[in-house]
Amino acid sequence: MNSIFEMLMLICFGAAWPFSIYKSYTSKSVEGKSPHFLLILIMGYIFGILNKVFYNFDKVFYLYVINLIMVTTDFILYLKNSKLKRNRFI
Repeated sequence: MNSIFEMLMLICFGAAWPFSIYKSYTSKSVEGKSPHFLLILIMGYIFGILNKVFYNFDKVFYLYVINLIMVTTDFILYLKNSKLKRNRFI
């Protein structure tokens, strides 16, 4: 129970990503997305995972992994949609 607030924070952050992924997937748009922001979040989740692995492994580790997967998915969709946008203007 030492990580209850960390767990709640990750659940709250994680609750938003499915909506962002859905919007990216259905709109095929990059509007309102920042690849730099997504990369910073990815790095933050990786550092959180490393902290859990090296110093305090508990169930919260899995929340970091789930969030990392969702943010990475949104970033991949950003790259895909960015490529689609470039190809539309060629």
